[in-house]
Amino acid sequence: MSRSASKDPGVAAPSGGDANRWKALAFIALAQLMVVLDATIVNIALPSAQTDLGISDGNRQWVVTAYALAFGGLLLFGGRIADLWGRKRAFVLGLAGFAAASALGGVATSGAMMFGARALQGAFGALLAPAALSLLAVMFTDAKERAKAFGIYGAIAGGGGAVGLILGGFLTEYLDWRWTFFVNIPFAIIAGVGAYLVIREPEGGRNRSPLDIPGVILSTLGLVALVYGFTRAESDGWSDAVTISMFVASVVLLSTFVVVESKVKAPLLPLRVITDRNRGGIYLSLGLAIIGMFGLFLFLTYYLQVVKGYSPVKTGFAFLPMVAGMITGSTQIGARLMTRVRARYLMGPGFFVAGVGMLLLTQLEVGSSYAALLLPAMVLLGLGMGTAFMPAMSLATQGVEPRDAGVASAMVNTSQQVGGAIGTALLNTIAASAQASYIKDHIATAVSKPQAQLVTLDGMVHGYTAAIWLAVAILAAASLIAFTFVNAGRPGSTPVASGSGDGVEDEVPVPVVAH
Repeated sequence: MSRSASKDPGVAAPSGGDANRWKALAFIALAQLMVVLDATIVNIALPSAQTDLGISDGNRQWVVTAYALAFGGLLLFGGRIADLWGRKRAFVLGLAGFAAASALGGVATSGAMMFGARALQGAFGALLAPAALSLLAVMFTDAKERAKAFGIYGAIAGGGGAVGLILGGFLTEYLDWRWTFFVNIPFAIIAGVGAYLVIREPEGGRNRSPLDIPGVILSTLGLVALVYGFTRAESDGWSDAVTISMFVASVVLLSTFVVVESKVKAPLLPLRVITDRNRGGIYLSLGLAIIGMFGLFLFLTYYLQVVKGYSPVKTGFAFLPMVAGMITGSTQIGARLMTRVRARYLMGPGFFVAGVGMLLLTQLEVGSSYAALLLPAMVLLGLGMGTAFMPAMSLATQGVEPRDAGVASAMVNTSQQVGGAIGTALLNTIAASAQASYIKDHIATAVSKPQAQLVTLDGMVHGYTAAIWLAVAILAAASLIAFTFVNAGRPGSTPVASGSGDGVEDEVPVPVVAH
């Protein structure tokens, strides 16, 4: 235990800098909201941007892919930089870079300029996101305060994507697609200035070891190959030569990365961070849950707009029950129970409830009622994911040495980003294949144009439900893994949330709280 353990548990340094921790949380949460909503806000604006900039159908995916590749590929590097430079410095620099990249995207005059802006957004997001989460991890050490802080953070991480759909719909419909980029600038300025003024990072938490250059190169290339492989599979098929070569390259690079990390003195990703039973279970279950959720956002967006004829704004509002469920699950269920029950009893049931919500959506039809089917499904999905997300976010950064906080936080974001890329590609591919098969089998019975259009819509919905069945199975697996692997002790029973039994974290120099 550090000297700070004998004082107010909310104060992590003798300077009393953490007296501003709640103000700091407001600015960290604002930055997190900006990053999360940016993942969906641009999707709504994509058709308009594509037309204005003359981007071909074949290249439009790069507006999304450029961001995902840079973000997913550089997250571990970003987390290590935060540990090396200091989390506050990395956080503010990430915000400044993200704002500049957003301005570049807003004034883009060509497809190439747009792709470059999105890649820069992803790169600076990879610096910003782990710095934000690790700041929370080192600033909030009291059990109840930590629960509240991560409840707020988890609600934003879960619900920000749906907020992006609403905001993107408004900006695209009533202003211009360029505002989906410009809107990030005031977010970044307010969060950056506020963070610079109020955040006081605890002393002694930096990792000043030399940078593991081979680890940086291997992890970045391996994750980029993995994300691009799944993205390529969605557009060109699983048997495409480039798709297969990307997967092979990813396996080779990431396997080599693990070998290198086990041998170097100052690894980019200390293997103790992921071999801990709790954190390994969290990274895996969280990644699986995100695989199931990400494709769903896309399916429901298309279902509401194409099948039901909703406007972009109405579609955004249709997701509000899910946002409300996430906020309730995170702040009212997860945060209140996190200091009283084991994390597995929040994460396991949380993913299970989300799976029940997903199961309801397997009954989706062209004429399905929003109030009777989509509304209860969204509420269950939101409640379940919100309840599970919050302890996952908190426990994933608990029990790590301060010098590893950034890279442990980066692993949370990596599981989300890679899970999102895998989910979008995997579920979309299954949906497209099922849709094509359904239309091929039924189009011969359509004797008029309206009947042919109905077969097409039926095929689309059939494709969605086929993919949603897989999402149900994935969420069930996430629930099972959370129950099996996440084995942190009961709150207050031990000063450390290890669970691996290897004793690595027994000498953690800051007070931490078990669940």
